[in-house]
Amino acid sequence: MDYTLNTGGCRMNKKGCNRNSNQKLATFDWLCDLPETQKETDFVEIQFKNTRKGYFLNNTKIPLEKGDMVAVESSPGHDIGEVTLVGKLVLLQMRKNNVHPDKIEVRRVYRKAKETDLEKYQEAKAKEQETMIKSRQIAENLKLNMKIGDVEFQGDGNKAIFYYIADERVDFRQLIKVFAETFRVRIEMKQIGARQEAGRIGGIGPCGRELCCSGWMTNFNSVSTSAARYQDISLNPQKLAGQCAKLKCCMNYELDSYMDAIKDFPSKEIQLETLDNTYYHFKTDVFKGLISYSTSQNFGANVVTVSAKRAKEVIALNRKGQKPDLLDDHSEDEVKPVVIDYENGVGQDSLTRFDTTKKRSNNKNKRPNNSNNSNNTNNRPQLARPEQNENKGNKLRFQKPIKKNNTGEEPKE
Repeated sequence: MDYTLNTGGCRMNKKGCNRNSNQKLATFDWLCDLPETQKETDFVEIQFKNTRKGYFLNNTKIPLEKGDMVAVESSPGHDIGEVTLVGKLVLLQMRKNNVHPDKIEVRRVYRKAKETDLEKYQEAKAKEQETMIKSRQIAENLKLNMKIGDVEFQGDGNKAIFYYIADERVDFRQLIKVFAETFRVRIEMKQIGARQEAGRIGGIGPCGRELCCSGWMTNFNSVSTSAARYQDISLNPQKLAGQCAKLKCCMNYELDSYMDAIKDFPSKEIQLETLDNTYYHFKTDVFKGLISYSTSQNFGANVVTVSAKRAKEVIALNRKGQKPDLLDDHSEDEVKPVVIDYENGVGQDSLTRFDTTKKRSNNKNKRPNNSNNSNNTNNRPQLARPEQNENKGNKLRFQKPIKKNNTGEEPKE
């Protein structure tokens, strides 16, 4: 299998087990390494512009692979799409999307797209932007409270799908007549939500990654502000809203974890009574197990942070009619949060690790200079260094060299 470089990054061949970077909501084919699963069914998944997908029947046994452009049956005429999935995984995707071949009529795959088919397809796509601008002007002239978000032409150019957003019901019967007279094609209107529009357009979220709705999300669950309250997120509409002007879908991702962890905490409505003050709930750090209480109900004043265990103990004392001296029991093991961090032993995460250079000392590993001794041709033994003897009148005394015999013994005088 070839390895090619695509505009979206390094990937395997277009027909291999990977997600095409130019297709939204593409499915990872984790069964592509099993050739026997590719011929288990005649159904294929075909994707059209943006996120529109369909399941078609390959009853003529055309050898199709992932990435092939095909002409499929449509109403009226034919449409051009790309094969995004073949084999056994198509049946699993049909079950996931509630597509039952027994209950609905499954359309057929005609053939692989020819050059003439692709030319018509490109001509139809070139008209989409201009058609969308004109359709918005027509809707504004008719004073319809709707927004046309996208236009998709069929592969043969005989039909156009207009995707629109509206908060209320819109009577677009007159609009369809004007569209048919202006564009000379068959008109189909489809209403989508704000999240679906964001998924069709695409973009980069505040996290720096591709929008979830255009990358992998297919089902959009409702998001409420209670999800932000459970996670102690600031109720700022500008920060909580996504590019679709709705609450961010990612607020639901960790909500279940917070719901499970918050079961061990006392209610936020309970006040803690001590001999000195009355404490109100200020904030909760769920995963560290700490609760902060304030003496003021509206803002943070004299904030004291205690563990959930200590808060329960004070609540139990208050129910018995007792008040502790202090809210904090000065237990460092309970109040002090445990900081969990990784060890950066070699400093690989330091941005300035290459700025300073280590200086080597010049005195280390330095050999003495013996050049003078090597040039000395006199082989006579060197006299010892003179030293003073205090016992003999500070006179200099030299030590004579001692000669040894061949046996290594000193000669006797």
